[in-house]
Amino acid sequence: MTIRRSGGDRGSVVAEFAIALPAVMLVLVLGASVLAAGAQHVRLQDAAADAARLLARGESDGRARSAIAASADGAAMSVQRGDGLVCVEATGATVAGLSLRARSCALEGGW
Repeated sequence: MTIRRSGGDRGSVVAEFAIALPAVMLVLVLGASVLAAGAQHVRLQDAAADAARLLARGESDGRARSAIAASADGAAMSVQRGDGLVCVEATGATVAGLSLRARSCALEGGW
């Protein structure tokens, strides 16, 4: 004896896949964007630390700015000096348009 199904379930897998695929793609794109922003922030933090150490040793502003510029396109820096410290704040943007900021200080005159 053979049981025949009615055609009511036909195509339901395709419909579920069509609904789930954009959600999965959105999660993957958001995850990749967050990872890229995190990596960019780490590069910006390292560049700010390098620039602060360079300025603390008496290197030129141009050399410190080049360290910041090498970390990301369009990255900028500002310098604050006081209490024997040289602090560098580096700002940059990610591909997603997020604004990132990193700050690092070094003891002025220190090696």
